[in-house]
Amino acid sequence: MLFPGRRIGNRQSMPVRSNLPLMVNMAGMIPLIFAQTLLSFPALVASYFIKPGVTTGFAYQVQQLFSSGNWFYPVLYFLMVVGFTFFYTDVLFTQQNYGDTLKKQGAQIPGVVRGGPTQKYLSKVQRRITLPGAVFLGFVAVLPYILGAFLPSARNTLFVISAAGLLIVVGVVRDTFTIIETELKVHGYDESLIKG
Repeated sequence: MLFPGRRIGNRQSMPVRSNLPLMVNMAGMIPLIFAQTLLSFPALVASYFIKPGVTTGFAYQVQQLFSSGNWFYPVLYFLMVVGFTFFYTDVLFTQQNYGDTLKKQGAQIPGVVRGGPTQKYLSKVQRRITLPGAVFLGFVAVLPYILGAFLPSARNTLFVISAAGLLIVVGVVRDTFTIIETELKVHGYDESLIKG
């Protein structure tokens, strides 16, 4: 991106080059929550219509189909997480309206017209960036189910470790390392201690 140079007195400064940081997973954990909620809803509703001791009927089939022990559940969970990641990222990105904001600041992406075309271009770039993040988030979501298929003895233990819990732990560890690195830099420790 190019920001216009400033005029100071009778001198004009050069335009400033900058970057617009776009996140790989802008949606965070929200797609996991949406997908889990929607997948558990049919089984919950079906459980109210099942008669005790009856193992046939539409309600029983729906409950079995949407139970986490069925092969259909992780596949649908993966697809829903990927879909909701794209949906929620698009909602967030559209709300921020980078095209008009950059136009008001006088910034321009070389080769792209300011305003609406800039927003379309950045949305296209964000969708491309979101694809690997969405697939990875979907993979993390179904990882306990995959491991449970290969390790049947540890199946109950693996379901305790949910995708959301795993992401929270990784986020806390990452933030802790960032805080430690910042403190080391503030107190003037050598860069080799931080990296090494």
